Amino acid sequence: MQNRFVRSATYDGCAEKNGRVSQKQLKMFEELGRGGVGLIITGIAYVHPSGQISPVQNSIASDDCIPGFRKLAETVHNQGAKIAVQLFHAGRETGKTYKPERKQALAPSSVADDPNFNASHRAMAEEEIWEIIRAFGDASRRAREAGLDAVQVHAAHAYLLSQFLSPFTNRRADQWGGNLENRLRLHREIYRDMRAKAGDDYPVLVKIGVEDGFPGGLKFEEGKRAAQYLAQWGFDALEISSGLRGKGYENAEFRPGISRLDREAYFREWCRDIRRSVTVPVMMVGGLRTLDLMEQVIQNQEADFISLCRPLIREPEIINDWKNKDRHRATCISCNKCFDALLKGEGLHCVQKKLGERSSKANRRMSNNE
Repeated sequence: MQNRFVRSATYDGCAEKNGRVSQKQLKMFEELGRGGVGLIITGIAYVHPSGQISPVQNSIASDDCIPGFRKLAETVHNQGAKIAVQLFHAGRETGKTYKPERKQALAPSSVADDPNFNASHRAMAEEEIWEIIRAFGDASRRAREAGLDAVQVHAAHAYLLSQFLSPFTNRRADQWGGNLENRLRLHREIYRDMRAKAGDDYPVLVKIGVEDGFPGGLKFEEGKRAAQYLAQWGFDALEISSGLRGKGYENAEFRPGISRLDREAYFREWCRDIRRSVTVPVMMVGGLRTLDLMEQVIQNQEADFISLCRPLIREPEIINDWKNKDRHRATCISCNKCFDALLKGEGLHCVQKKLGERSSKANRRMSNNE
């Protein structure tokens, strides 16, 4: 990597309807690579059809996806950056998008008393769990064949691996539930299958949610132990984030209103604590906006890499600005309107930036009329 900046995985809603890489994505990733970031992690790519969460989401569930990802890798490499694909299964979240007769939402357990989730879903059978494990391994093999530099397993936020890790959503009484080691069994078996198919020398990263956003869910004490296990097994880097989402953006991974320095780096304490207890690189994500703070994090060895998501939606060239001694604070105001637009089916863009462009055009028209 040319620097310690990571573009954290960001769903863009711009894939072709068949899950293939689109021309719009090639252009978007070329711009990110040209902007100076060291490693780009793609948005969520589903490894199995049952884990799809959007009709315009990338797929890496079959070999015919390889050519598109190969072209994406070449596009990013031509700009001097590295690229990883984020491997994903939505678990029960699929139920928010698809009706049961179209696609059944799978989960570790059927949970009827969840105040934050009410979509249809059912508990997975043993063979279905092993099918998903093999799907992650197959996807990592495809990623390597496509020339991607690494894969990242999505084990955070609202999705399948977080659902297995959380004692609130995993109420199984078999080898996949109960104590922490059993709730992590899916993670371990996925890792083993990926290594068997992609090789011991292929970088395998993981984004791990270490605490749920509501009472009664996963607590940090167990989340930290989970991160330590992942590092011991051989995952090559950990990106530290939150687990299952609570109510509203304030209890999720994309907290709003990051307008002051003291609201930045909201996962800093988790990251610092875990960084001191593992021997693999750690990525810090979560509301980072000020370059001085990011430098402090690296110098204090609180993390090894800085992961940015929303700032790079608004300013994909900001890393080059910082390289060129323009140390301005990221101008993202953390309004989350970009995410709201994605939920409405729009492709990834900074809504505030587009509104500003419209306002500027309107002002120019008025000036011309005058």
